[in-house]
Amino acid sequence: MLVLTVAQLAVAEYVPGIDRFADKAFGARLIAYPLMMLFVPAVWWLVQRRQGRSDRPPYLAFGLIGVPFLIDVTGNSLDLYDSVVWWDDFNHFVNWVFLCLGLALVIVPRLRPGWVLVTLVTGFGCILALGWELGEWYTFIRHGTELDTAYEDTLGDMTLGTLGSLVAGLLVLRLGRSPG
Repeated sequence: MLVLTVAQLAVAEYVPGIDRFADKAFGARLIAYPLMMLFVPAVWWLVQRRQGRSDRPPYLAFGLIGVPFLIDVTGNSLDLYDSVVWWDDFNHFVNWVFLCLGLALVIVPRLRPGWVLVTLVTGFGCILALGWELGEWYTFIRHGTELDTAYEDTLGDMTLGTLGSLVAGLLVLRLGRSPG
């Protein structure tokens, strides 16, 4: 998953003349996406090491955390953001379900009571959605061609990300809390 994501990002950044990649901050994504994909596994490993534990890594959770980055860059590679009207909204909802489901499986598998788990996952996802939108604004909206529609799009994206986070919290609560 990491290799597929980085390969597509490298093409977007270094192969000239592909219009669908223009002005979308792929240089920043080439650095940020792998770091974000590897951050949780690295922290998990450091915590395990520090605590002297050798638990089995939650590979399913790590995969769920990485899926949104692959989906995003693949959507750009296939020009879905410009050719499918609902693609961006779909991504902000579904990718936050995957991301927050993965995070929940790593961070809070034994948290009780259930409403605390759902609230924590939803709140954390909302904060991540805000951070994502700030990153988009800073890297390519503030000086780009999308500034006129950015406010409405940002509010919609944050709402969909938060709703995706809520669904992830409810899924973890309903299906169990095992990191898999």
